[in-house]
Amino acid sequence: MRMLKLAALAALALPLTAAPARQTMPAAQPEAAFTYQEVMVPMRDGARLQTVIMRPRGATGKLPILLQRTPYGVPGGPLKTVPASYQYLAADGYIFVFQNMRGQFKSDGDFTMSMKLQPPGSKGVDEASDAWDTVDWLVKNVPENNGRVGMWGVSYPGYASAVSLARPHPALKAVSPQAAWNDWWQNDDLHRWGAARLSYATDWLFSLQNNDQGEDFDYGGKAPVDTYDWFLKLGPVANLDTRYFKGSVPQFTAMIEHPDYDAFWKDQHWTDRLGSTTVPTLHVAGFWDQEDPRGTWKIYEKMEAADPKGLNMIVAGPWAHGTWHTTNDRVGYVPIGRDAGTEFMRDIEAPFFAYWLHGKGQQPKFEAKMLQSGSWQWKSYAKWPPAGATPTDLYLHADGSLSFNAPGAGEGCRDYVSDPANPVPFRERPMSRTYPSQEWRWWEAADQRFADHRPDVLSYVSEPLDADLTVTGEIAATLMASTSGTDSDFVVKLIDVLPDDFESRPARALGDYPATLNGYQWPIAMEVRRGRYLRSFEKATPLTPDQVVAWDVPLRDHDHVFRKGHRIMVQIQSSWFPVIDRNPQKFVPNIYKADPADFVKATQRVCAGSMIRLPVMR
Repeated sequence: MRMLKLAALAALALPLTAAPARQTMPAAQPEAAFTYQEVMVPMRDGARLQTVIMRPRGATGKLPILLQRTPYGVPGGPLKTVPASYQYLAADGYIFVFQNMRGQFKSDGDFTMSMKLQPPGSKGVDEASDAWDTVDWLVKNVPENNGRVGMWGVSYPGYASAVSLARPHPALKAVSPQAAWNDWWQNDDLHRWGAARLSYATDWLFSLQNNDQGEDFDYGGKAPVDTYDWFLKLGPVANLDTRYFKGSVPQFTAMIEHPDYDAFWKDQHWTDRLGSTTVPTLHVAGFWDQEDPRGTWKIYEKMEAADPKGLNMIVAGPWAHGTWHTTNDRVGYVPIGRDAGTEFMRDIEAPFFAYWLHGKGQQPKFEAKMLQSGSWQWKSYAKWPPAGATPTDLYLHADGSLSFNAPGAGEGCRDYVSDPANPVPFRERPMSRTYPSQEWRWWEAADQRFADHRPDVLSYVSEPLDADLTVTGEIAATLMASTSGTDSDFVVKLIDVLPDDFESRPARALGDYPATLNGYQWPIAMEVRRGRYLRSFEKATPLTPDQVVAWDVPLRDHDHVFRKGHRIMVQIQSSWFPVIDRNPQKFVPNIYKADPADFVKATQRVCAGSMIRLPVMR
């Protein structure tokens, strides 16, 4: 998320130009692209929020307003040029408004990160009421606006846009929540199904809560470190708070004190407050979103359940977090043959707002639009998930093969030893901090050969496909597995293995050869499931040692073509470090406060009947 903040601020910064030689007088400065006004907008409780209003210079007549609410800072002065991330929006003409959320920069109040909404009829404030009050003030006080307001944003601004729909102002006519979230315990930002996202939460929360200027956590010193090694030496997660944060990052402290899915997390499940869909809404998700992979789909799903006028739409594509607002022609190293980011901004986002806020063009009619990976073609669906997909089971066999044939009678298990002292890294070492590295942006698309053939990773691989295999919809895994411990994690990775002759290009420079796509193990879906929560998310319970039970592992929604000649691979492991905290493998009431002696080796078994359920389009 801080990646997006830095990118946004860079886009809004004034360009730096070198002075010409022998200049004897100041050169004429280019006229700013927008007029600029900073105001403090009052909320119902008297707090005032720092707000910047930018109108395109030279524009005449009444224009709609596009509002973005953010904790990451607003433009500090007039913009000389239109940022590339909203050049197509700007071409249609909008009054752009940026607002810092409570407690950030010059805005009054406290920045709590709470998603909890006030009960109906309450006079209290929350992010939905702040959005309502802001829209109300803007339409009444900004000159020459046409009375129509849209909201949009990615990540935290995406959530701030989405939550406005819990209590929409009558002037709010279009919203595009992008990479938004609805549940921080289940599968966005802070956890993956109750397993803490350790390294990311460390860097993001420290930057966001400890310093509103975005200062990085320095890992105890300014020199670069291998964060894998740093977190391994840290020990139990609680040590991060007691030794380094010392209570200065309240959201991290709350994670430690609320390890289970209790009222603290459930009260923030704000989508329960969404009613009938009345505002046209364009949800945007990335299939390789490394930060907020699930929230967009769940918000869309909730709104779709009460959408009598067909106003709710979703778009997804081969994007990492927010890369749909860049020139984007690759998924990590994998080329896609088109500029998916520009196509989204020009052909989907801009026409959506142009119709609902300007009344220009045609009403968008699609329900779900996906840039399908593998085929790299745009697909439109009448609903999501689409009709026509057949749930088809792909089985993990004891000989390491992967096929659509069910296991035979008496087929056994494969096993490995999981050692918390030597966890499987989630990407190659040495491992940089989360920001500003590019390794973080595309780690979910990174070649998995660094993990293949580790003694604590099981790999299952199919024969080369004799025809294209298209999977469209929700993917899920079920492992029939056991552990010798009383707690454990299992990580499932669904991988598209590119052929050994995928490309022909000689390695010519140092570092070029490792970038080859020949034999590339390209992850399509990856997820972790924590054993203590198999029975209940609300109350952690120990596992019975060596008892084979079903581990259901959701792998989210996708639209992907495994091409003819490719192989399908599944990797199974029990650590994913340090993006996910280490499981001690001995049950303790609060996993974050485990003693060092609680971290023990365990023998893991994956047995017959384990499979991936694929939504196959015939």
